[in-house]
Amino acid sequence: LHSPREHAMSFKYISKNVTYLESTICSKKTQIKTPMSLVQKCVRRHLIVKAQTEKSPDTMEVGRVILGQRQAGSLIPQTLEEMKSDPELQRITKELQEKGQKQLTKEERTKRRRALEGLGLPGFNEILKTSSIEPLKHLPSRIMQINIGLFCNQACVHCHVESSPLRTEMMTRETVDEVLRVLSHSPSVQTLDITGGAPELNSEFRRLVKEARALGMEVIDRCNLTVLLEEGQEDLAQFLADNQVRVVASLPCYSASNVDKQRGNGVFEKSIHGLQDLNALGYGKEGTGLFLDLVYNPGGGFLPPAQASLEVAYKAELKDCFGIVFNNLFTITNMPIKRFADFLHQRNELESYMQLLVDNFNPAAVRGVMCRDLISVRYDGQLYDCDFNQQLDMDVVSSKRSLADIKSLDDLNGSPIYTDSHCFGCTAGAGSSCQGTTE
Repeated sequence: LHSPREHAMSFKYISKNVTYLESTICSKKTQIKTPMSLVQKCVRRHLIVKAQTEKSPDTMEVGRVILGQRQAGSLIPQTLEEMKSDPELQRITKELQEKGQKQLTKEERTKRRRALEGLGLPGFNEILKTSSIEPLKHLPSRIMQINIGLFCNQACVHCHVESSPLRTEMMTRETVDEVLRVLSHSPSVQTLDITGGAPELNSEFRRLVKEARALGMEVIDRCNLTVLLEEGQEDLAQFLADNQVRVVASLPCYSASNVDKQRGNGVFEKSIHGLQDLNALGYGKEGTGLFLDLVYNPGGGFLPPAQASLEVAYKAELKDCFGIVFNNLFTITNMPIKRFADFLHQRNELESYMQLLVDNFNPAAVRGVMCRDLISVRYDGQLYDCDFNQQLDMDVVSSKRSLADIKSLDDLNGSPIYTDSHCFGCTAGAGSSCQGTTE
């Protein structure tokens, strides 16, 4: 293709087939073997064609791709409008308000159990037993992961915490004080992993970061990137750099159409601008001590591709097209819970996804599951074995169920870990955790 007209005519075809190729290479069940290099070439061609057909006075060139100029203002009004026009999000929000989290969790567990029973598949605890794996118990905790609020400027379709601008649950100053108290008495903990929602939008976020760093903790900020462009957050990137916060950023694909489909219109461009801001401060660059990691999760009911291969593709594409560098890519399997479980159920794909997870159960991945050396803390101080159990309201198997009940996370050493059918998500293929693969 040579003329602009031919480029424009082919754009939709290329975009559609880039998505198809991504799905093909990520699916364990497909018999088609698509080399990652072919996906890279198609995505690069897709991006270059987009640049050639969409260049205007309101765009800017970065690397080999044309980006729109940075747009001032909050993403929240746009997200709220998109939520109004999305019938599935409207239905989920209404059910959450009417039934409450515990009832919805009960219904979800019933759907997953019936899916397994309908396929004649074993439950998670049963498969641990037949694989001669002892029931999971807590080791000394290396990580305290805290969710400091469900308020977010986005409403992503795969979000397992069901965050949005409509959520008001936020960690208070008093609970942050409890977090810091327990951290100061937990010598095995090396990392405070802060998540949300958009954690940076909690008014206590910056105080928590500073005081945790003063305790000698590595601090991780699980950042959606668009928050860096929110009103009132203009100095956020500099704050993160000044406090040497490790940024783990969501970017579920390196093509705009796939990211915007999952996360909202225009999110990809804002994310790229956010990454460029972080790079300008030294994030992702060797020798700076400022670590920038990206997170990939599949756009549908399939497993992630090999983490190492996909990292190579991400680094090549983001560097070539946008001049962006980063340290590591983490691939994370979508858990069959919350919005993603509903997404599967509405499409009659829950059974096939559970079949996929069970078929790919990997005993070796069990050794590295994150719940063994991590404790999850909800915005109200309640304790859970992991972030997924937190969202399912599955309390720790202990009489000590909140920060107020413990002096140190060591108080939970050796306690049983509450497992259920969603745990197949962490043990399929190469395994999955908040730090990527576990095998």
